[in-house]
Amino acid sequence: MAPRAYWKGSLKLSLVSCPVVLYPASTSVEKTRFHLINRETGNRLKQQMVDAETGDIVEGEQKGRGYELAKGQYVEIEPEELEAVRIESNHTIDIDSFVPREEIDQRYLNHPYYIAPDGKAALDAFAVIRDAMKDRDRIALARIVLTHREHVIAIEPMGKGLLGTTLRFPYELRDEAEFFDDIKSPRITKDMIELASHILQTKAAHFDPSEFKDQYETALKTLVKRKAAGKPIKLPEPEQRSDNVVSLMDALKQSLKGKSGPKGTRAPARRPSPQRRAAKKAHRSAARQRKAG
Repeated sequence: MAPRAYWKGSLKLSLVSCPVVLYPASTSVEKTRFHLINRETGNRLKQQMVDAETGDIVEGEQKGRGYELAKGQYVEIEPEELEAVRIESNHTIDIDSFVPREEIDQRYLNHPYYIAPDGKAALDAFAVIRDAMKDRDRIALARIVLTHREHVIAIEPMGKGLLGTTLRFPYELRDEAEFFDDIKSPRITKDMIELASHILQTKAAHFDPSEFKDQYETALKTLVKRKAAGKPIKLPEPEQRSDNVVSLMDALKQSLKGKSGPKGTRAPARRPSPQRRAAKKAHRSAARQRKAG
C-alpha cells in the first residue's frame, strides 16, 4: 500500500487535465539520529530561544521574524504581511514547455517526487501525457506550489509513472567561475593522460546504486548496538600522514599495474566478478574431491 500522498492536484497539459498525487521519492527515516541529553540525568534536553544581547529567555508570544538590513539592524515582518505575499496553492501542475533531457543542468536538480494518477478516471489522460513524453524523449517543465512557494518542476517518465524533480532557481546557484578561474593550467604530458585513461578503462562500470554502501551509517548502528549492550568501544589510532613525495607519473604507473605504492597512492583493489568467484569456488571444490579420492 502506497504511503499517504504529500500533495494532490491535477497535471495539466493545455486542455488535457488529470488528477495526480505526489509522493516524496527520498527519505531520511532510516538514518541514525542523535538527541542532546543531560550526561548527569540521561534526560533529553530542550532548546530555548535567548535574546542575543540581554541573555533573557524569550517566550513564544515575544518571538517575531526580522530581516537583517545591516549588522544588528532588523526590520520586523508581521505574520499577516507574510500571508499577503504568499502564493496560494491552486493544486495544479501547469506544464509550460518540453525540453531535451540533455539540456537540463544537473546543478539545478533539487528534490525528487513520484507522480501517480489519482484514481481510475485519471489513467487515460495520465498515460497519454506520459507516453507522449516517452515518444519524444522530452522532459516537461511545469510550475507547482508547495508550502506557499512556487517551484519549477521537471517531469519525466519513469516506468508506469512519472518522476518530478523540483529545480533550483538561478539565484540559488553559485557561479563556477568564482571557484575555477584561479585553477592553473599545468603542463601535463600525453603519456600521463594515456596512463590515466587506461586506469579509467580498468574501472569502467555501469551505474548501480545497489552497490552504494553507507559505511558511516553502518558504523553508527554498530556503535549504538555495542554501547547499548555494554560492550567496549575500540577507539582508532591517530592516522599518521606520510611525508613521502611520490611523482605523479610513478603513481599513475603503479595504479595501472595494480601495485600498492606509498600510503595515499594505492589503487583500490578490483573485486572479482561473480563468475570468476564461482569458477574459483568450483576449482577448489574439485581439487578437494581429487585429494579426498
